[in-house]
Amino acid sequence: MRWAEFTIITTEEASDAISEMLAQIGADGIAVTDPWEIKRIIDDPNSLSYADGGFVNSLGEDVTVRAYFAELDGLIRLGPKAEEYVDEFDTTAIYGNITGNRVTVDEALEILKKQLSQISEFLNIGKGYDSWKYVEDQDWENEWKKDYKAFKISDRIVICPSWEEYEVKDPSEVVVSLDPGSAFGTGTHETTSTCAVLLDTAVKGGEKILDLGTGSGILAIICKKLGAGEVDAVDIDKLAIDVAVENCAINGCPDIKCYVGELKDVKDGGYDIIVANIIADVIAAIAGDVPAKLAPGGKFICSGIINTKKDRVEKALAEAGFKILRKEEKNDWMAYECVVG
Repeated sequence: MRWAEFTIITTEEASDAISEMLAQIGADGIAVTDPWEIKRIIDDPNSLSYADGGFVNSLGEDVTVRAYFAELDGLIRLGPKAEEYVDEFDTTAIYGNITGNRVTVDEALEILKKQLSQISEFLNIGKGYDSWKYVEDQDWENEWKKDYKAFKISDRIVICPSWEEYEVKDPSEVVVSLDPGSAFGTGTHETTSTCAVLLDTAVKGGEKILDLGTGSGILAIICKKLGAGEVDAVDIDKLAIDVAVENCAINGCPDIKCYVGELKDVKDGGYDIIVANIIADVIAAIAGDVPAKLAPGGKFICSGIINTKKDRVEKALAEAGFKILRKEEKNDWMAYECVVG
């Protein structure tokens, strides 16, 4: 089966109404790219998301809505509610060859444009209809997996997707099988790899470790596979925790304690290592509260620090009583291994 993809360029205020209209006429799938929503997430002071200015500016202001309709024998399949839309028009003249709820592409476009025109009477829809094309059938949910292969994240640590098998080449290798789920961390980003490099040498075995902002659970699993004793994994996002729990199970680490929260919600203490792969502003904000959660001589490993904000983080770490033992830098990102004293 192939699909007819219709692209609409619109405004944020009209995107919901357009999406609802598309659903009503029977779109099998609707994809919305909203730069305003992305910008709100990035600007939210409670968000852990980060993007540089160039990326934010590249988003523009238009919302793109793509609707997908199944095509069979040259006809576009509409949904069961489409008849009420079709009946509004002169179907004998325009839609004379409709069989059930199937129309030609031209007829589907006519319906779409008329519905957009109606919405434009009370909302600014921007450009509106932009283009259409056929796309071949594919496994949309799993298509991205073809580009995600096993790779080394440090000298010893190998990240392997859960749907692949990895042949161990060296007995010292530590293999983490990862299903990143909904973009909570595949291990490919510099912030994760710099943390992994520091953990590779910091974890000796038997430590009590807290992974703060665990995401996919990758760093917690790495710690456990490096020989850590008790490992807790915390994140403010419930969906991230669900993904982390699944990844812990896949890796034979069901004893990693995963729960929703932030540093203030961590009731335990005495951690030998706290690792936080978050963002610079959050690390600077929590630096003063970390020492109370560490065991004497415990280490704080932090990452997610863009180099333009490293001075702020280093200042906050110093004010919290931390001494930086080691730095890792990759492209524009920094990671620190610190100890109080």
